[in-house]
Amino acid sequence: MFFQRFYDTNLAQASYLIGCQQTGDAAVVDPIRDVEQYLAAAEQEGLRITHVTETHIHADFVSGARELAQRTGAQLLLSDEGSADWRYAYGAESGARLLKDGDHFMVGNIRLDVLHTPGHTPEHLSFLVTDTPAAAGPWGILTGDFVFVGDVGRPDLLERAAGYAGTMEASARTLFRSLERFRALPAHLQVWPGHGAGSACGKALGAVPSTTVGYEKIGNWGVATTDENEFVRMVLAGQPEPPRYFAEMKRINKEGPRILGGLHRPPRLAGAKLPEVVRRGEMVVDTRPGAAFAGGHVPGTLNIPLNGSFTTWAGWLLPYDRDVYLLLDDACPRCVETAVRDLAMIGLDRVAGVFGQDAVDAWTAMGHELGTVAQPTAAETAEMLERGEAAVIDVRGRTEWEAGHLPGVPNIPVGYLGERLAEIPTGKPVVVYCQGGTRSAIAASVLLARGVPNVMNMARGFAAWQHAGLPVARGEAQEAEASPVIPAVHSTKYQESAWQ
Repeated sequence: MFFQRFYDTNLAQASYLIGCQQTGDAAVVDPIRDVEQYLAAAEQEGLRITHVTETHIHADFVSGARELAQRTGAQLLLSDEGSADWRYAYGAESGARLLKDGDHFMVGNIRLDVLHTPGHTPEHLSFLVTDTPAAAGPWGILTGDFVFVGDVGRPDLLERAAGYAGTMEASARTLFRSLERFRALPAHLQVWPGHGAGSACGKALGAVPSTTVGYEKIGNWGVATTDENEFVRMVLAGQPEPPRYFAEMKRINKEGPRILGGLHRPPRLAGAKLPEVVRRGEMVVDTRPGAAFAGGHVPGTLNIPLNGSFTTWAGWLLPYDRDVYLLLDDACPRCVETAVRDLAMIGLDRVAGVFGQDAVDAWTAMGHELGTVAQPTAAETAEMLERGEAAVIDVRGRTEWEAGHLPGVPNIPVGYLGERLAEIPTGKPVVVYCQGGTRSAIAASVLLARGVPNVMNMARGFAAWQHAGLPVARGEAQEAEASPVIPAVHSTKYQESAWQ
């Protein structure tokens, strides 16, 4: 048996190529839209992709299963579990084989048994993998978003992201029953999950790529909790806000992703065209680092730095029904390809053009002023707050705010600023802050682009405030909604990396 894990860091997502070296057949499980990587790997190993499947209807990226099956002629296999209103709508037209609990399919001499493991989503499947020539029983299980290293899939997304009201608790109880089935599996089975640390599909995912059933029974709070009511309380507490684009991903993946046919490079536009694009009110994303944007930017542009969190914040903040223009750092030779790929992974395919640094130069050459963002220190922010000279907004997640925040300061997470502008005080400067200053840099650009005139970003964020020994308030709901304690061995990647 050949086995290869693919991992997309920005999505914190894992997909798998499983091949039979005796017959040359191979299956890909949970592919993303960048299908070239699977084709290249299969060719290198002398394999042909004959099966493409996925564990569930994903919420955090556009599935590549349909595209890969079309490119290779492979059989597409999709879940037929769950309620009638939550099944794949494109299965029949794609000639997919529909899978039920207890089914199996062969990839050469490799057997994949289908387990229905609902809770994260109603249709969710896991796959037991057996190398039949070894005749030693199942070797491992691909758990998708069901069981992670150190955590379990969140059961609230169907309600909070897809809009199915009143489903959170029922889904949590369904997940608990699925975990009972997981605990009954042989302890030696290797567990290969669909996500790692940084994913918003859980709240404390481990950074190591795999684990075993036996270890998770000891070290995973969700697997180890055997009281159903306590599990429901714990699994629903402290979940981060799901990015806004999750609802769009659910719709796209349910109805059928558009076939890309490869990633397309948008045209490079002359810098002199930027003023007209801005005047028309088009969406222009400045992908330079926050410090560069703060030092001088074209007013009306949105700052989403092209780093590991670019995909997440683009999904939160960019429209799916409009063209988008990118302003990129010319010193980065592959930034265009990187940005276009990252956006395509979450279905943002309407990149109409790309500007370089000459666009900023052209703006000033035409007599226009650049915008700037002041960076007050924690001590300066405290003075402004005490004298009532500024309105301060905490743009972190709700659970972070509850754990500790500046006294008297309200919480509006970055992704909700656009729809909650009415809550932003007027008539005085607005200071935003996050944990370290990265998310708040994006927040400042959101407010400025929406017409808030004087926005500042507190330097180094709440961490600097705490380091200075300034007063900290705590949310009333924190104690009642405390998150479970997760063993430190799993917390090898701080969650800030995904939510900056």
